[in-house]
Amino acid sequence: MKESISKKQGCKLHSGQKVVGRWQGNRYQIIKELGWGATGTVYLTRMNNNLAALKVGRDAMSITSEVNVLRHFSKVQGNHLGPSLFDVDDLVTSAGTFPFYVMEYLEGEEVIPFLKNRGQEWIGILVVQLLSDLDRLHQEGWVFGDLKPENLLVTGPPVRIRWFDVGGTTRMGRAVKEYTEFFDRGYWGLGGRKAEAPYDLFSVSMLMINSAYPSRFDRNEKENLSYLMSRVSAKPALKHYEQIIKNGLLGRYNEAWEMRKALVDLIGQTSFRKPAKSQQLVREKKAGPLKGEIPSKQPQNRKAYKRKKRVEKKRSSGLVETFLVASFLLLAYVLYLFVQMM
Repeated sequence: MKESISKKQGCKLHSGQKVVGRWQGNRYQIIKELGWGATGTVYLTRMNNNLAALKVGRDAMSITSEVNVLRHFSKVQGNHLGPSLFDVDDLVTSAGTFPFYVMEYLEGEEVIPFLKNRGQEWIGILVVQLLSDLDRLHQEGWVFGDLKPENLLVTGPPVRIRWFDVGGTTRMGRAVKEYTEFFDRGYWGLGGRKAEAPYDLFSVSMLMINSAYPSRFDRNEKENLSYLMSRVSAKPALKHYEQIIKNGLLGRYNEAWEMRKALVDLIGQTSFRKPAKSQQLVREKKAGPLKGEIPSKQPQNRKAYKRKKRVEKKRSSGLVETFLVASFLLLAYVLYLFVQMM
């Protein structure tokens, strides 16, 4: 089957097509297209009976940059900073020669569908993991740049957020080379496009907003910050993180670990906060029985009264014991999640 060329996608490959590297001679069979971006198209491919992701670029310069990033990440201890790199080569076609590389295929679920299926409360856990990886990335002198749900996957079990497209990764201090408007602080008039940690953290805040607004929305030409925060306040799932999101939008966090710490502290406070008594229940107790309601009968004698008190005390002790056990199990679960995130 002949290859076709698209101005946007470069070399277009087809399902079932065989790809042979010009220099290494490794053979791959294309299964389907996974997606495409500014630097090329990614395909699911089969390599020695194993699945992998093959990215064909339009020019050697952009592909070389991404390969260098992946090679650098592979040397980082405890690497979660991207997929493993397997092969780098050229593909010769009738229309020309195109560079490609093959990397680990991360099988998982996109962030927005994951939250829709599992519940919005997972956004805090996923962002804590993401901030841990961004902190490592920044320490290595890189900024992710084009941080958005489309470049992230949730794998597992255990549940783990991973990124699989490093096309926008930029050396700190340079201009961000690739971005998506909704997640770009320059688009919202809240900062420049210099590659620095706060640029990524702005995108993290926008990612949290996007989790509650999957279809996204356009900017307000006058007061973008107020407009964004009004959107946050309108969603109960976001309002809980309101201050953290605002700080990220305003660049008040200089490092990813600062935003992560604030988020971990907030999650911890929420998990172990003792629920307040229902105000409605308190008012009802003070007011006594409602009009027309038959009050409960009082014990007929002292012996019956003591027996009733013993039952109430036993029931109260059981409730306290149940609450303590539930709290312990919740603490153990949260600690388990944090261990998996590290």
